[in-house]
Amino acid sequence: MATVSQWITAEEFFSMPVDGMRHELVRGELLTMPPAGFEHGTVTVNIAMPLHNHVKRMQQGIIVAAETGFVLKKGPDTVRAPDVGFVSRERLERIGIPKNFFPEAPDAAVEVLSPGDTVNEVDEKVQEWIAAGTKLVWVVNPRQKTVTLYRPDAKPVILTATDYLDGGDVIPGFRILVSDIFVIG
Repeated sequence: MATVSQWITAEEFFSMPVDGMRHELVRGELLTMPPAGFEHGTVTVNIAMPLHNHVKRMQQGIIVAAETGFVLKKGPDTVRAPDVGFVSRERLERIGIPKNFFPEAPDAAVEVLSPGDTVNEVDEKVQEWIAAGTKLVWVVNPRQKTVTLYRPDAKPVILTATDYLDGGDVIPGFRILVSDIFVIG
């Protein structure tokens, strides 16, 4: 990942021209990442669609797609964009639906690993989500066909193909067989 060493704010970041690359703002520095690969996109849709359908049917809040920014920290600013994010109805009623970045962390974040992701990069993102108030993070690993669940003050839990992933108390009633997340075609 390439970085630019000039601090910018979340507001400046939001106003930047679109250049076709993926960006996040971490401690005031712009991170640039190449577009995700085809497998990554397929796996992301395989989890996003059932989540969206469940959350919409149950009127629990909103599921957002990749590139939706969440402000995790101010001064210097950090804006991260999960592959899939969930914001509860209660928080939407309190905050509203902003035109720019959501001013807080999502209730749940899904990160789908790309071939170029490093363990340290993913670990850093998970820790930032949790520290900012995210209650549930799922790290989806297409290579190993696993999903690792992270919650504040709990040890990570690794689920394999025959396990069910559920939304617990964050997205009540959501449940999917892990192997279904990795079906291509």
